[in-house]
Amino acid sequence: MSHNTFGKNLRFTSFGESHGSTIGCVLDGFPPGLSISADEIKAELVRRATGRSRHTSQRKEQDDVQIVSGVFEGVTTGHPIALIIENTDARSKDYTEIARQIRPGHADFSYWKKYGVRDYRGGGRSSARETTMRVAAGALARKWLRLNHNIEVVAWLAQLGDIELAAGDLTRVDDSPFFTGEIDRVPELNAYMDALRKSGDSVGARINAKAVNVPAGLGEPVYGKLDAELALAMMSINATKGVEIGAGFDAVAQNGSVHRDEIIDGEFASNHAGGILAGVSTGQDITLSVAFKPTSSLRIPGKSIDLDGNAIEVVTKGRHDPCVGIRATPIVEAMMALVIMDHLMRHQAQLHSA
Repeated sequence: MSHNTFGKNLRFTSFGESHGSTIGCVLDGFPPGLSISADEIKAELVRRATGRSRHTSQRKEQDDVQIVSGVFEGVTTGHPIALIIENTDARSKDYTEIARQIRPGHADFSYWKKYGVRDYRGGGRSSARETTMRVAAGALARKWLRLNHNIEVVAWLAQLGDIELAAGDLTRVDDSPFFTGEIDRVPELNAYMDALRKSGDSVGARINAKAVNVPAGLGEPVYGKLDAELALAMMSINATKGVEIGAGFDAVAQNGSVHRDEIIDGEFASNHAGGILAGVSTGQDITLSVAFKPTSSLRIPGKSIDLDGNAIEVVTKGRHDPCVGIRATPIVEAMMALVIMDHLMRHQAQLHSA
């Protein structure tokens, strides 16, 4: 399987499967001199972890990260940083009944057609378990951005099913199991999810994110545009079905006189472009939105086929999120941080060679 690496100057590679013994990553090109500990990385992993509330999968992994290389006496050395995490709570037996079944909405069919084999244990490589390592690497990138460039990346739940949410108080996003700044609406969201879980169905979500204090000039026209690579990073997250930069699809209904971000007295009067023009950052906040599809693992029977092509009904057992988008918030933050850090490093290399 190829294409497990992304980034140019900062290169991230992940490995491992949902029910394998270990998952891990290598972060190559990370600068020396950053103080980092396993506890700091785990603090980010806890935010992403399952089992935080009754609304997520009850698989409870310890996520004790081991720093294998690239850090000496608590400081990054400039050499490849390797991180690994053992899978301690996988229950492969939950999937034995579907070993020869194609679950509708999953990677089962497409992976089977591509590779001729598939790891049916929790989805194998296609499982969201892989995103654990993105968050681990993102912990380093977010700290580096904050300390070296005062750049902060924050994401929040903007929509759960048909319930739309304002940003609210973004300093309190981590106080809610839903990653919402509208803390007073948590009871409403709890009731919504309880009813959904009882029905056996699932729902999608929208996550909004922004990066603050990003300097102007990041991005590589024409085929390394900052917004294009942010979109690629977001689309690589499991269950993503759409990405918007700035006004996104709302721009379709806007007049050009409204959408264009006028500059008055040296300041942008609006930010419909999402902080990126022609693929290059403007110095404004970079804003994006990511749409996640409903979970496909359901107790509700669904029509499909088995590996022999026979018509069957599939009922998925095991531990699953009724809304995978809820836990996607720290993943979106991590991917955004990794892309921006990569582009900062490219930009610095360009300036040094000038």
